[in-house]
Amino acid sequence: LLLTFFFRDSFAQNLISGGKLKPEQAIMDIRHYTLTLDVDPEKKTINGYTDIDLILSQPANTLLFDLVHLLKVENVWVNGKVEPFKQDSDFLHINTANSLAPGHLLVKIKYGGTPGVAVRPPWDGGFTWSRDSKGNPLIAITDEGEGAKILFPCKDHPSDEPNEGADLVITVPQGLVVAGPGLLVGVKKKNKKTTYHWKTNYTINNYCILFNVGKYHVAKRSYKTINGNTVPIEFYVLEEDSVMANHHLDILEKGIHVQEKYFGEYPFVKEKIGICQTPHLGMEHQTMNAYGNKFRYTNVGGQDFDWLMYHEFGHEWWGNKITAKDWAHYWIHEGICTFGEALYIEETEGKEAYIKWMRSASLHFENKKPIVLGNEVTEDEAYHPDIYGKGAFFMHTLRYIMGDELFFPALKGFAQDSRFTYSNEVTTNDVEQYFSKAAGIDLKPLFDLYLYSIQKLEVSIKQIEENKYIISVLNLNMPIPMEVLADNRSKRLMVDKKGIVVTSKSLPVVDYNIYYLKKLIIE
Repeated sequence: LLLTFFFRDSFAQNLISGGKLKPEQAIMDIRHYTLTLDVDPEKKTINGYTDIDLILSQPANTLLFDLVHLLKVENVWVNGKVEPFKQDSDFLHINTANSLAPGHLLVKIKYGGTPGVAVRPPWDGGFTWSRDSKGNPLIAITDEGEGAKILFPCKDHPSDEPNEGADLVITVPQGLVVAGPGLLVGVKKKNKKTTYHWKTNYTINNYCILFNVGKYHVAKRSYKTINGNTVPIEFYVLEEDSVMANHHLDILEKGIHVQEKYFGEYPFVKEKIGICQTPHLGMEHQTMNAYGNKFRYTNVGGQDFDWLMYHEFGHEWWGNKITAKDWAHYWIHEGICTFGEALYIEETEGKEAYIKWMRSASLHFENKKPIVLGNEVTEDEAYHPDIYGKGAFFMHTLRYIMGDELFFPALKGFAQDSRFTYSNEVTTNDVEQYFSKAAGIDLKPLFDLYLYSIQKLEVSIKQIEENKYIISVLNLNMPIPMEVLADNRSKRLMVDKKGIVVTSKSLPVVDYNIYYLKKLIIE
């Protein structure tokens, strides 16, 4: 399953993202970022400006932004006026001469330097200064764990995304191509340099506000969504690998069809479907997913399949369109996205293959700490292998309890509900309440057991007389359906703490297809 491949145990730059929101930042609502940067691949430096549009909710004398200490600030303006500032560790303090009134502010920051290098991207993030096989510069940025502060001054917290998007105006040596989020507004050449202007109007995660640079060929085609909208597909593939582009896009298109079936229309129809070849394996960068799996396909349903590209693209729904308000709820990104991989298996190879996938997955969970650790945790604290596989298996359990006729409309409905999408970040409580309403039952005990603890479902099978057994659940305060095989006959029975009596000449077998992570207690 390769799920544990995503595990990382340290950050090379010792940076963290998220955690408790600082009071100075809690009063700022970020509306838009504009990055105007000159990138020098030979010196491995960046220099330029970041403009931050924000709304201040109350008077303040201090503005606090996150920025890695490796990048040095030269000057700061607030509403066009030069203001004093101080860099302290990985923070930028702007202490204005006069109190700032509530309302709209425009902050402009001039800065530059040598950014941190990624040691093991994308897990230990930073800049990757690489070259393709022809010797051309190949630059990638990864910062989900460290935060966007490795690239630009920002409010580095998942609870606040720029509601009005971002502009990236990136200048590179002539001959290189910049791949970024959103739409390409323009390309200008001057003094042996080329400037690319990328713009997204959608709300976007901080860690998706970045770019890649390389000697790219752009393979293009159009895609018609499930709702009939036409969206451009663009694959920024290295020129040396351009022969692979068309087949790779065929594989991508098939995957999009499956994801749209279960999650609804592709979320960013006003911009593009984009992927970009990178020197690292991959990341879910909105409308420009990083791809570095080197066209290593597996066979699924008799056809080529790229599991990594499929997984990262699934984040366009789970992570980019639907975003956790706090890293504590990271499983919503990774677990539901991984569940989508199992749905692809079912779609192409059938239900038995899906069941086999889930059975295999259930053998590999660490179960050392809960999926949800509380609130106000950092990305580093929240990130562990079980948010992938165990998170996906939880959705498998939820599907079994609700039944397909209720579960799949709820899954797609949640992904389409404006209360939970784009600018409206979500928590596990939002998921629980939505699916409880769709199921018509209170699912909180199930969420508490599997997401907030490391307990397994305890199922008791107790013989009470000859050929009679009572089956009960010991640590869940709700009735749940369970497959019971007795005398070679399978039944779906509702089981609770009181238990249900089953007649069988031999020990009944419960949950033989493994819909629950469970511990059997046989008496």
